Amino acid sequence: MTKVLVFHYIRLIYRGFLFIGTLILYISDRINGKTLSLQQSDIGNTEIILAIVWVVFIFEMIMRMIPSKIECNGSQKQFARNYIPSGKKDIRVHDNNATIMVVLIWILLNAGIGALYQMNIIDQGILLLVSLAYSVCDIICILFFCPFQSWFLKNKCCSACRIYNWDYAMMFTPLFFIPGKYTWSLLFMSVILLIRWEITVWRYPERFSENTNQYLACKNCNEKLCSHKKQLSRLWKIILIETKEHEKRILKKPDR
Repeated sequence: MTKVLVFHYIRLIYRGFLFIGTLILYISDRINGKTLSLQQSDIGNTEIILAIVWVVFIFEMIMRMIPSKIECNGSQKQFARNYIPSGKKDIRVHDNNATIMVVLIWILLNAGIGALYQMNIIDQGILLLVSLAYSVCDIICILFFCPFQSWFLKNKCCSACRIYNWDYAMMFTPLFFIPGKYTWSLLFMSVILLIRWEITVWRYPERFSENTNQYLACKNCNEKLCSHKKQLSRLWKIILIETKEHEKRILKKPDR
């Protein structure tokens, strides 16, 4: 368990609490016949939840904008200080066609969610819950399984991920449909983070290529997610084997 890996788990825990707390508040309001609106000027508990969400994620995004030792190589490779020339000139950044495919799928998914909101099938509370669910899924992608890595980009790990700093913009996409000081400022900050990332990719592609930047080599990894995921995989196999053995023992016991 590296420091960066521990930080991922800490984020998973407090993001999970934010989601659960907001879900409880939403259900409570619905039971009491209220609709959770994020645009009212005086919304009590909702205002508190929004303020907490805003502070947490604004802080996270600021941390992402500066060099940090508790962030992983995947997000830190954009900075000049983390460029370690390998001596090779062949810049290999993962397929941009796959990147475009991810963009299109994400736009379609959230356009569908936005359409449901415009048709009054879901409300603003659901949009906030979707954003917070995305934030939890973001850490799940890092720690356990990432569909973008496995199905589209085919990168070896998070360190080599072409779209690593897209995460906040993807998280807060549903907030586009809710104008407000908290919602749109989160979305604006996340878009700034994304634009900065993309400008750096196009200006300094050598920083993002495993072939030209030794910082992305396995020996320099500060997460060790590969080892972590292998350990989890072995644990899961052991659990499955033990479960099957337990079931067999139960079936073999004679009825009294």
